[in-house]
Amino acid sequence: MRARVRTRLKPARLRPRDVLHVGSAGLRSRPARVFLSALGIAIGIATMIAVVGVSASSQAELLRELDRLGTNMLVATPGRSMFSGQDTSLPPEAPGMVSRLEGVESVGTTGDVRHAVRRTENIPKEETGGITVKAAKDDLLGTLRARVGSGSWLNAATGRYPAVVLGDVAARRLGVTAPGEQVFIGGRYFTVIGVLDPVPLAPEIERSALVGWDAARNLLGFDGHPTAIYERSADASVAEVRDLIPRAANPRSPHVVSVTDPSAALQAKAATEGAFSTLLLGLGGIATLVGGVGVANTMIISVLERRHEIGLRRSLGATKGQVRIQFVTESLLLSGLGGLAGTALGAAATAVYARAGDLPWVVPPWAVVGGFAATLCIGTAAGLYPAIRASRLSPTLALATA
Repeated sequence: MRARVRTRLKPARLRPRDVLHVGSAGLRSRPARVFLSALGIAIGIATMIAVVGVSASSQAELLRELDRLGTNMLVATPGRSMFSGQDTSLPPEAPGMVSRLEGVESVGTTGDVRHAVRRTENIPKEETGGITVKAAKDDLLGTLRARVGSGSWLNAATGRYPAVVLGDVAARRLGVTAPGEQVFIGGRYFTVIGVLDPVPLAPEIERSALVGWDAARNLLGFDGHPTAIYERSADASVAEVRDLIPRAANPRSPHVVSVTDPSAALQAKAATEGAFSTLLLGLGGIATLVGGVGVANTMIISVLERRHEIGLRRSLGATKGQVRIQFVTESLLLSGLGGLAGTALGAAATAVYARAGDLPWVVPPWAVVGGFAATLCIGTAAGLYPAIRASRLSPTLALATA
């Protein structure tokens, strides 16, 4: 008599397609619950993507502006004497001396005029509106790389007559809306021939009324001493020119000449852009964790409601591991749907902000990848306990209590 050979049954292996099918079964049967659970994840990820995207878009705009304006401009101004404590002045020939330095490409000059600008002669002299009057040479506009928003810039002809160009802030404060209007300076009316666009590297120009160098001397009693020399040099020569400017601008007293780099503030702002977004990123992370708790709660309820299904699958041969994979996959799909929706919402919010502010639309790839990876990690963590609990259900008890 032949001996019986006992064989051990092996459970069927689930292919990836089968895993996705059984993992998505619970999602397809409860769409409303899936939507509400995924919404928490989506809100958190959307907040994080939008915060990073808005910060990156603003930083890209600053860097683009820096590329246009350049980082090779220096400004020389007179300082205070350490002996007398009084303000000093630059000699009239200082701009010419600076322009002859090796590596210098262009020089623009302004000089403070001791007069106030008013809309009409009927406005009290004390009400200056914080606007200063400056004498300007023709090459100032090119050196600053500024733009005339409307009208025209001073030239050899208009620079000798009562004509004025206003910075954008000065124009708003004076109520000047277009060239051709007049303002009152030093006992006479000057005709506005142009209004400048904002000048980020020289905010003092935005709050100034600029008249021609010759007109300032002949009509307003300007003494001809420059108070600011704007200099552009080759990028490779900036450091060397910076050391030479004080001696060229004021050979007798180079120690009282102050040289500054106006682009440093914009560079620092670009470097620190997004530092204040840390709080919002933290809030987005908390919202994502709260969404993960919602996913875990949904999965636990799903396990309790589907005990009959779990018991039936176990009785038909499904292993504990296969049950665990089913519910972890369901949690991952639920979180992944929320992550995809949140990424799309965050990118769309960034696009709206960039379009409204005329900024470049930038969403860093690391933010998208990192945000989606975070949702998968949260989905795995949220589904792990419900999956273990489902795998431990006794098939007999699950079918008996269904």
